[in-house]
Amino acid sequence: MKKTSLLMVVFFFLSVTYTNAQLSKFVKNVKNNVQKDLLGGQGQTSGKKTLPEPACACPDATLILDLGGKLKIDYSEINITTGDDGSILVQDRVNSNYYIIKDGVSSGPFAKDNPALGAFGVTNDNNNKASDLMSKFKDFVTKTGDSYVITFMGKNYGPYAIISQFVVTKNKDKFAAIVTENLAVTEELSKRMEAEGKNAKTDEEKMALSMKFAQEVQANMSGKDPTSTLPKLITSIPDANIDQMTVISGLLKSNYKYNDILVWKYDKITDLKGNLIITPPQGGSMPENFFISSDNLRYASYDYGTLTFNDKSKLTDLFDVHWLMADGKFYLAYMYYSPKRNALMQCKIPF
Repeated sequence: MKKTSLLMVVFFFLSVTYTNAQLSKFVKNVKNNVQKDLLGGQGQTSGKKTLPEPACACPDATLILDLGGKLKIDYSEINITTGDDGSILVQDRVNSNYYIIKDGVSSGPFAKDNPALGAFGVTNDNNNKASDLMSKFKDFVTKTGDSYVITFMGKNYGPYAIISQFVVTKNKDKFAAIVTENLAVTEELSKRMEAEGKNAKTDEEKMALSMKFAQEVQANMSGKDPTSTLPKLITSIPDANIDQMTVISGLLKSNYKYNDILVWKYDKITDLKGNLIITPPQGGSMPENFFISSDNLRYASYDYGTLTFNDKSKLTDLFDVHWLMADGKFYLAYMYYSPKRNALMQCKIPF
């Protein structure tokens, strides 16, 4: 049966079972629901203004970006990134344009390969991942041959065979890294061992190969401190002192507290001097978006649009939770979409 004929049958049935008023109301609701589905729940501009403000809205919110102004950007088609200096990057996914908002002033559009986007980790090189050490910290870490050197505030650290962790504070005035000075088995030696090992067929050949590489490893470590093959903490923070087990199993975090570096371990969060800050709230599960107040008395975690505080209170329908400093005070800031204004708004909480 054709779609048109099927619709006629449906509406005939409705006309028999519904009164005219009921049928009119039903059709209107169907129309509204279909329109809502087609528009992804956003509606037209006039529809947005009739929607209530989210629960996280605050009376003193700051206007970040008017989406209905000259830019005409669809809220459902944007990505938001906050830079270390407080500037905000908005990506319009529809046309791949980028806009930068700083101190209330927007600039753009920028293409993906524009150098202005480099501060936000945007790159046009698909092989250059944001998590890559050399990409993310190119101002501090350089590589010569197989060795890495850290340069921070005019001082050199290294060379190191491995930098397994590296973090810098928001103000770029402190750093910490987990490094290994020497490797008993270098990358080049490891590749040769693998290649030659595949060709060893008999037990005698395998034994001879093992002795050969054991001698190379011994020669490689000759005259070097045996402990230099163990990972250790390197930092610009004075009097830093964490135990070896924490060096091995802990994770350095520069986003947990404003302009400070902490260490997450399965049973505690400490500073780099070993002082306990808080006990993790989730029994060993490390939250990525976690925030600790300046007095260490409060903490909050963000997950899928909800900001949950240690007193069990919650704020919902928000995004881009980040640290902010204004008038000499620390704030936990977040953004939300205002249907009433068709705009991105920012709230901040003293923290």
